[in-house]
Amino acid sequence: MANKELATYIMEQLSDLMEIRNIPMMGGYIFYYRERIFGGIYENGFMVKITKASKYYMPDSLPEAPYKGAKEMLPVTILENREILKKMVSEMYEELPKRNSKSKKKLS
Repeated sequence: MANKELATYIMEQLSDLMEIRNIPMMGGYIFYYRERIFGGIYENGFMVKITKASKYYMPDSLPEAPYKGAKEMLPVTILENREILKKMVSEMYEELPKRNSKSKKKLS
C-alpha cells in the first residue's frame, strides 16, 4: 500500500476521534491527535510513539527506529482493529509531550 493510501486508511480508522489530522513530511506522514504528535508513516510503515498505552495495546510490537538516528517507535500491529486502535490513540494522549508553541519571547 502506498503511503498516501495508507494515510487515508489510517484517517478512516481513526475518524471517530474527530481531532485527528496528518501532514505529509519527507515522503511520509506525521499524525496528530488533539495537536500532539502520536505517530507517523515511515519507510517501515505506520509507527507510534512508545507509551504505556501503546505497549499495553500492542504487546507483540517490538521497538525499532523509523529511520537512522531516530528514537525508537512501535510498529502498529492493530491497524485493522478500528476500536482498539482508537482506544490506544485516545489513551496515548495524556502521555504525549505537548506541542511546542510557535510564539517566541522578545529579547529586550
